[in-house]
Amino acid sequence: MQVIWNYDAAPRFHASLKALAAEGIDVTACPESDDARLFELLPDTDVLWHCLRPVDVTLLDAAPRLRLVQKIGVGVNTIDLALAESRGIAVCNMPGTNSRAVAEHALGLMLSVLRQMHRFDGDVRAGSGWNWDPRRQNDLGEISGRTVGLVGFGGVPRLLAPTLEAMGAQVIYTNRHPPADDDRFRPLDQLLAASDIVSLHVPLTAETEKLVNAERLSTMKRGAILINTARGGLVNETALIDALADGRLSGAGLDVFAEEPAPTDHPLFSLPNVVLSPHVAWLTQETLQRSLAVAVENCRRLEAGEPLLHRVI
Repeated sequence: MQVIWNYDAAPRFHASLKALAAEGIDVTACPESDDARLFELLPDTDVLWHCLRPVDVTLLDAAPRLRLVQKIGVGVNTIDLALAESRGIAVCNMPGTNSRAVAEHALGLMLSVLRQMHRFDGDVRAGSGWNWDPRRQNDLGEISGRTVGLVGFGGVPRLLAPTLEAMGAQVIYTNRHPPADDDRFRPLDQLLAASDIVSLHVPLTAETEKLVNAERLSTMKRGAILINTARGGLVNETALIDALADGRLSGAGLDVFAEEPAPTDHPLFSLPNVVLSPHVAWLTQETLQRSLAVAVENCRRLEAGEPLLHRVI
């Protein structure tokens, strides 16, 4: 079976991929940035292990043997599901494999924004670590005593909530299905108005696109913080930039962007109250090994004609 791992592979993980040849799974690692190599490989590919590079009509047209698109993660908004289904190509995801990594990264972004870790790091490296503007003290703070609003309450926020509560935060959340007996639940607009930190944990769909827009940002507490480790399209970035620039929000921690890779002249990059990472919240050695186990099992099931794990279509 010919498989493409469509992402970079460090030496340790590359060795894990090569070892699968003994099980009849021949995996070629192809970075997402190397479309030329990807399209050389696609004609002979049976399974695509997909991370973020869109699976669109151009890709599917180049892969006549493709039988399975295995999403490494949960969100399938980067896959043309209707086209894959029309061609008899299965699509699977793997809920839960990256939840702990994303939860920890979201917490790290909260702490980094509250403690201005990126700015202090730059100060020290520039030789001005003991001579920074004292007005920045106004925005230094702790998790303890703050209200953290989780938008969505799936695998990631369910891991994040008890950690935040143990640190002294009050946790509230919203989701599509209000529980009968959890006083932490709030409708979205109430959550935004009550939260010192808002963290996004919902998929990108037609319903959630630009969920956080200018109107909703205007209802948030002045000085609140926005964290996004889900999908960039959940946020109207122009409205977010305005809210950060005028002080409506005191900061943001962002792992995802509306366009990825984000352009090098993105206005968010020039704002000192924003902590940024390049869509890597999911990426740990532990996530990779958990993901590999699911992906290999689905290859085995595909060959055996057995039901696939976590099949989307």
